[in-house]
Amino acid sequence: MTEQRYLQIEAKIIEVLKSIYDPEIPINIYDLGLIYKVEVNEENIVYITMTLTAPNCPMADALWNEIENNVSAIEEVKSTKINLVFDPPWDKSMLTDEARLELGLL
Repeated sequence: MTEQRYLQIEAKIIEVLKSIYDPEIPINIYDLGLIYKVEVNEENIVYITMTLTAPNCPMADALWNEIENNVSAIEEVKSTKINLVFDPPWDKSMLTDEARLELGLL
């Protein structure tokens, strides 16, 4: 896969992730800082490393399914694998400037 092709697919993935909102905070999961890494391999399998705002999030399964289904729906994506991690733990410093502005923290 060429670098340009990889960047195009990655941009589509990020666009999809920005359309998925945390059920408890009115901010998308990308700007919230829950997505640590997005990788696409040569076979167009997407690997997402992410966290949650809290390990005991009651909506974790629904969020997981929404991410997996929506990213896998991208035409170029063969499948999506999610790696849920809690190290480093999420904190407010992971918010993008857009999210901070939305939450009134700027």
